[in-house]
Amino acid sequence: MITYKTLAGQSSAFLALTGLSPAEFRRLLPAFEVAFDRAHPADRTASGRPRQRWPGGGRRSGVPSTADKLLFVLVHLKAYPLQAVLGQMFGMSTARANYWLHHLLPLLRSALDDLGVLPERDGARLGERPAGPGRLIIDGTERRRQRPKSPEKQARHYSGKTKAHTDKNVLVTSASGRRVLFLSGTRPGAVNDKRIADEEGLTYPPGTILYKDAGFQGYEPAVQETRQSKKKAAGGRTDGAGEARQPPALPGARARGARHRRGEAEPGRQRRLP
Repeated sequence: MITYKTLAGQSSAFLALTGLSPAEFRRLLPAFEVAFDRAHPADRTASGRPRQRWPGGGRRSGVPSTADKLLFVLVHLKAYPLQAVLGQMFGMSTARANYWLHHLLPLLRSALDDLGVLPERDGARLGERPAGPGRLIIDGTERRRQRPKSPEKQARHYSGKTKAHTDKNVLVTSASGRRVLFLSGTRPGAVNDKRIADEEGLTYPPGTILYKDAGFQGYEPAVQETRQSKKKAAGGRTDGAGEARQPPALPGARARGARHRRGEAEPGRQRRLP
């Protein structure tokens, strides 16, 4: 069974399961504790009724401490296992795993909001941030989902890029701070990245230089400059001027080509008789 106490000393496993280092987890924990205490006062039960016995009485929880609760919800978000698997990992039933997810996910969002690191969800408000973010990056991200049974839904969620059924979001991140500044609503995988950006009505702070890829071809918002990455030439090599450079010919290939044009036989090979 996974607990914070047993996992805290394993930095690699902790990072793989939660997406955070132990130090980052400890910085997030106080805000999560405040959000939990605000939502669940000590003199109230989980359902909000006045408590009739001392806190901690009754059946022991599968996630007894606040650190275990935060670990539980971060493992869900990072590894995204089935709830039955998540319950086995933390020593609880599938029903209890479902219960805790519904109670803890809003608290994590509240904690991130208190810390000021929750991504903006309203595209029009992104431009209200203080000027001076400099370089921003816009990109689409896809995650696999179960194939829908309905043929219509299958067509909507099938992504030609990943050749799978996916859900898609568009993100805007800071190139310098490496923070997610905006997260769009979730769309079916067949929707184009540019269309999502247009529908979200994104605005940008003054002086923004926006980097994009081919999925945003033709997307030209009101920014100082947009820069689109170029597709690499075959072999991925360019000369000093940025032009594609042909790969060097193999040794002897030029000489063999010349002999072939003159009709001469190559050394060590017999010519075919007429």
